[in-house]
Amino acid sequence: MNTFGKAFTLTTFGESHGKALGCIVDGVPAGLPIDEAFIQSELDRRKPGKSKLETARKEDDKVEILSGTFEGFSTGTPIMMVIFNGNQKSRDYDNVKDLFRPGHADFTYFHKYGIRDYRGGGRSSARETAARVAGGSIAKLMLKTIGIEIASGLCEVDGIKAEQHDFNHAKSSLLYALDANVEKAQEEAILKAKNKHDSVGGVVLTVAKGVPIGLGEPLYYKLDAILAEAMMGINASKAVEIGDGVASTHLKGSENNDPITPNGFSSNHSGGILGGISNGDEIIVKTHFKPTPSIFQAQDTVNTENEAMKFELKGRHDPCVAIRGSVVCEAMMALVLADMTLLNMGKKMEHLQSIYNK
Repeated sequence: MNTFGKAFTLTTFGESHGKALGCIVDGVPAGLPIDEAFIQSELDRRKPGKSKLETARKEDDKVEILSGTFEGFSTGTPIMMVIFNGNQKSRDYDNVKDLFRPGHADFTYFHKYGIRDYRGGGRSSARETAARVAGGSIAKLMLKTIGIEIASGLCEVDGIKAEQHDFNHAKSSLLYALDANVEKAQEEAILKAKNKHDSVGGVVLTVAKGVPIGLGEPLYYKLDAILAEAMMGINASKAVEIGDGVASTHLKGSENNDPITPNGFSSNHSGGILGGISNGDEIIVKTHFKPTPSIFQAQDTVNTENEAMKFELKGRHDPCVAIRGSVVCEAMMALVLADMTLLNMGKKMEHLQSIYNK
């Protein structure tokens, strides 16, 4: 499936080494101001080649809006955006044409579809997330009009954890680090792995502020369940935590419950979600990314004939995919919240009456 969402939907298309990739965003209400400079700035945050901590592949990732807008506003029809690829080096993948790279989707895609697009992983490549960021930027523009803001940053790299979460610092950090005190150690861990032709994993913390009470559609479209689905659908994501997540299993009920006061909740172990519905507190999500599977070491594998092989990877790859995963997590959270806000509009008669009884 290549479409995400119910009322506010994102459909993406394209491959890593194809001519272009892009998306179609549907369900956007008419009259939303479309800030193209903001959309491009979001793609600039995700684009490769910005520092020695990322892949050396250089892509401008210039986005073009092909439909769904007129004179700077959404028309209520599908918004289509395209990003043309400009710096592919498909020859770097000639040596893996008939074999499977460990840790990648090559093996499963081949056995499912019977076709081997060896050029950077084809549709399974993390390059596809550029389309998600483009779509997520439209969602962010819509959410901003109702006071919802989303931020993210790296809270852990190679086991080195942030002790404080400064989202303003993350905006100016090369690796979107949330804690300036451990940023240097995190950077050194990434470069150490890179110099050894290896890679490291990381954890992205994503927070949404200004979320109203009531978002989420129990029982089978719960806010936390769909957020987990959205984050797990990002390339290299292996685990997702809402609120305290795994740590909550180590607490007593008396410690984990969030006391309610006339002014709101006095703690937020729940991550802003109760019963699959937002409770008005901050939405807190952690997404755990595995080490980038593209490493420059000799590895054992098999070819398409199931014969044992050894190979060494070529090309340009991120030593820590979690870095550029930060803005992708924001995009996916924005898409979920945009979808949930639209779905929530008709849940009370007063909502319908406020629109139609005039």
